Amino acid sequence: MLLTITNSRPPATDLGFLLHKNPARCQSFNLNFGKAHVFYPEVGEDRCTAALLLDVDPVGLVRGSRGNSIDQYVNDRPYVASSFLSVAITQLFRTAMQGKSRERPDLPEQALPLTARIAALPCRGGEGFLRRLFEPLGYTVTAIRHPLDPVFPDWGESRYFSVEIAGDVRLKDLLTHLYVLIPVLDDEKHYYIGDDEVEKLLRHGAGWLAAHPERDEIARRYLKHRPNLAQEALTRLVDETDPDEQQEAHAAEEEAVEKRISLNTERLNAVAAALKNSGARRVMDLGCGEGRLIRELLKHREYEAILGMDVSHHALEVAADRLKLDRMPPVQRQRIQLIQGSLNYRDRRLEGYDAAAVVEVIEHLDPPRLSAFERVLFEFARPVTVVITTPNFEYNVRFPGLPAGKFRHRDHRFEWTREEFGAWAAQIAARFGYGVEFQTVGLVDPEVGPPTQMAIFSLPPTAPVPEAQAA
Repeated sequence: MLLTITNSRPPATDLGFLLHKNPARCQSFNLNFGKAHVFYPEVGEDRCTAALLLDVDPVGLVRGSRGNSIDQYVNDRPYVASSFLSVAITQLFRTAMQGKSRERPDLPEQALPLTARIAALPCRGGEGFLRRLFEPLGYTVTAIRHPLDPVFPDWGESRYFSVEIAGDVRLKDLLTHLYVLIPVLDDEKHYYIGDDEVEKLLRHGAGWLAAHPERDEIARRYLKHRPNLAQEALTRLVDETDPDEQQEAHAAEEEAVEKRISLNTERLNAVAAALKNSGARRVMDLGCGEGRLIRELLKHREYEAILGMDVSHHALEVAADRLKLDRMPPVQRQRIQLIQGSLNYRDRRLEGYDAAAVVEVIEHLDPPRLSAFERVLFEFARPVTVVITTPNFEYNVRFPGLPAGKFRHRDHRFEWTREEFGAWAAQIAARFGYGVEFQTVGLVDPEVGPPTQMAIFSLPPTAPVPEAQAA
């Protein structure tokens, strides 16, 4: 049972600091189901690979157990990735999963170009399910299926794959995803499932599982198809994604800062005009909040379908109430769909739309999640038109009562200057084959520019489909 992880960002040997395993040593560890070895088959400035080789003892597993059926001794457990590998990951790389590095405390929070390879992984559900698990998390997936017997190809294909997943991701996130999803693909666990497994799932799924399109199936399989435990986990996941009163207060603070110039109204009008000028028929409001832009879009009959997505169930409930969906005429109601989801994970529900609006959202994303958002929207969903707005940090000095150097919202991870936003938009356009133009929103100050900056990305008519999406 073999797992390798490769870092390709110089100095690639930083991987040793993250895993807390010296690249110059081969280490062995005794586990209650066999022996594990950690070593580095590749060590260099540009590439460094760590390997976890797990030698499961099938005879030792059944010693002392009741019964002596042949399947206890003849099975695939020593050879293919399973919950044994997940246990080894959490035992041998526990500190790495916690995001700690004593020598390099800043390193665990950095997204690295990482590639994980699993020599043999059972995929109950096939390659499609494998991709539905990892691609929404921002990974590029390569899977090679093994035949039942190479000598007798007529016997057909097995359920085993050699799998490679690659992406710009923090190591602690990669290890966590593998820890949870390997047993989900195997759909089997070698130990008893109790209430404590719900806590493990919630702990390791924090920040990504609640918005995953396959979260229900992940919960069912991880908890070994125990409906009561799966339902408890899903209920708690939903509850924990709703914003609390403090988050709502923070949003109110931002609105209060900008209220003097009615900036939110101007912003929504500018975005609505850009969408209308694009000629789109099917549009998305990503990070729709309480549905203010959707309410504006509903006034225009040319929109055949309007999708609103937000990570917060609470916000979607408010949006449904304010839009009066339950009292809306059927013809009007069928134009609207509100869904819960995250912009950090690939979601096939976002595909097939002409245009997307992302209004005052990107500044809430830290660098790893911003990188994932870029691929989710521009590579996978790939609408013809994308309209993005974000605060102009230079304008903050014009807001009375906003201290110098402070952001407009406590949850903002950044606020860009005009130059910084322009540079980001230009590299996005070049990377994904879009054109981009910029517009101002609000009264333009001759010294510091507009309060809000807006970029309109457009695909040329003959734009090629990215290789990752075509695959």
